[in-house]
Amino acid sequence: MPAKFPTYTILFTLLTLVLAGCASRNDVPVAALSGDDDAFCRANNVQVGSPEYVACRKDRDAQRSAALARSDRSQRDLGEYMLNHPDHP
Repeated sequence: MPAKFPTYTILFTLLTLVLAGCASRNDVPVAALSGDDDAFCRANNVQVGSPEYVACRKDRDAQRSAALARSDRSQRDLGEYMLNHPDHP
């Protein structure tokens, strides 16, 4: 039985790495949009309460939503590809 121990250890390690990659799926995909929206808009010299400030916050929210939608769509497409092509690892 000692000869199989390294094989099981390697397989277990690979499985752990693969599952660890799946665990981070719900992270925000775009690091540039993960900052504070208020600080971003104020840094661009937009006064709080002005129509430009509201537009800036809406734009940041729309960009974040689009990035999350792209990430989800990419993950779904990858899953569908893997289901439809089981012979390609």
